[in-house]
This record gives sequence, C-alpha cells and structure tokens, in this order.
Amino acid sequence: MPLSKKLVAEFFGTFWLVLGGCGSAVLAAAFPDVGIGLLGVSLAFGLTVLTMAFAIGHISGCHLNPAVSVGLWMGGRFPASELLPYIGAQVIGGIAGAGILYVIASGQADFTTAAGFASNGFGEHSPGGYSLTAALVCEIVMTFMFLMVILGSTDKRAPAGLAPIAIGLCLTLIHLISIPVTNTSVNPARSTGVAVFVGDWATAQLWLFWVAPIVGAAIAGVVYNWLGKED
Repeated sequence: MPLSKKLVAEFFGTFWLVLGGCGSAVLAAAFPDVGIGLLGVSLAFGLTVLTMAFAIGHISGCHLNPAVSVGLWMGGRFPASELLPYIGAQVIGGIAGAGILYVIASGQADFTTAAGFASNGFGEHSPGGYSLTAALVCEIVMTFMFLMVILGSTDKRAPAGLAPIAIGLCLTLIHLISIPVTNTSVNPARSTGVAVFVGDWATAQLWLFWVAPIVGAAIAGVVYNWLGKED
C-alpha cells in the first residue's frame, strides 16, 4: 500500500476518533435527561477505534495515535521511516476532528471552551482534581496496557479477525478507569486536537499527554517484544 494512502487513512481515522470520542463528551455527556455520562463517553471512544479498525486496518494498520505508532515501532512491527509521517497525519486528523466539533458545538448560543472542550489536564484541570504525579502514572500505565493488548491481539498467533474488538473494548475500559484522573488521553493526537481550540491551560499541560503515552507505549513495545518470543 502506498504511504500516501496510509497517511490519508490515518488522517480520517484520527479525525473520527476525536470527532466521535470528544464529540460525545462535548455534545452528549451532559445533555438534559438523556446525557450519556462517563459510561457513554468511554464506549464512544472504544467504538471509534473498533469501527475504524475494521474500516482502515487493512490499509494503514489503524494506529490513530502517535503513541501506538511508537509502541509498534519499538516492538518491531512498524518501520522507522514511516513513524514521523504517521504522527503528522494523526495530529492533523485530530485537529481537523476537533475543528468540526468546534463548528458544531459553537452552534449553541451559550457554548464556550471554558468548560474544557474535552481537553486533558491535571491538578485543577483534572476532572477529579488529581495531581501531576497521579496523571503521569495513570497515563503511562494505561497506555502501556493499551499497547500490550494491541500487540498481543494483532500477533499472528492470536485469533484472526478479533483484534479490533479487543482493542476497542480495551480503550473503553481505559476510559472507564481514567476519565476522572485526566479525562483520558493515552493519545497525543487526541489531546492536541482539542487543546488547540482551548489554548491557555490546555496547551500548557499538553506536554504530559505527549510524554506519558509515548513512554508507556515504548515500554510496552520492548516488553511485548520479549514476552511474545517463543524462544
């Protein structure tokens, strides 16, 4: 598959992840009488990955996440030559998804990004008031486990065709655990997309949501590369 097509697939996949996942948080989570809440937002993020994995997994591998690309590279599953182009396509897709969400959300008269616009944060910007250390540990561990599931479920020895379901459910579970802590990132592109439209504290704290997911993913790539060997 040409790299150009892979990048377009990653763009659209990450676009859908941010629009679907963050969109559920911004538009539907607290909607009067039928708000979907934490459970609904968690499921929405899982469904975006599950649906796109079936749609573009055979084209680009459906990373949708710079941390996933780094983890797959560290695990020997992804070429270094495609790493930066993939990350660029994912970040642009995330910003585009957040842009469409902003256009939709701003159609409401009292809309403001002051509520967070589904941005990730710690300290006073953590949904539950969790500290920087708690956020850092949470994001590293959650991304580590996410990559372990991705690497394991896509292993050639794993049951064929079921990886998208395992990965989507894993992301749902991650959100159920960590939305109160950081509003759940485990994905620098997702964090960057909405932070661009919030600015201020969201961009000031964005560094953590690049560093922690990439560290967790890189560790998982090394660990699974060792764990999965048959020798």
